[in-house]
Amino acid sequence: MTDKKEQILNAALALFAAEGYKAVSTNKIAKKAKVSEGLIFRHFENKQGLLDAILGQAVDRTKVLFAPIIAESDPKKVIERGIRLPFTIDEGEYPFWKLQFKLKWEIEYSGAEKMRPFIEKLAWAFTELGLKEPQKEAEILNHIIESISGGILKDGLESQKPLMGFLLKKYSL
Repeated sequence: MTDKKEQILNAALALFAAEGYKAVSTNKIAKKAKVSEGLIFRHFENKQGLLDAILGQAVDRTKVLFAPIIAESDPKKVIERGIRLPFTIDEGEYPFWKLQFKLKWEIEYSGAEKMRPFIEKLAWAFTELGLKEPQKEAEILNHIIESISGGILKDGLESQKPLMGFLLKKYSL
């Protein structure tokens, strides 16, 4: 990726995360990125193309985050790593993940396909541990982890640590 293209993506990410996708113009992105607006159109065609590029990065980043969990063969460690996951994300990544949450409401982007491998691995772990309804348990835990993630982004890491402790205890981890 060229430096200019990366500047544009970073500017768009920062602005979309702070102000919302609909509120930000390509002109504003160009000014923040210190490039011409025409360069945005050359690289991304339009604002939607720019958002699509960022969402493509989300798929890649999610795969990287989930890789150690997906590769894990111990069901208890799968659950533990899943619970601890939101607490391992670097603060420098928060704007990126904050944007993912914003988009769910602003443009009704669910991103459910990104989560499918994680939920399936949790369901496998709960099946291995003999829980009665492993798929539902996995989906509930995923929702809780998503809520904790949102809490971290909104109120900080420390605000959610008691919930991590609670979940680890609940699942005897």
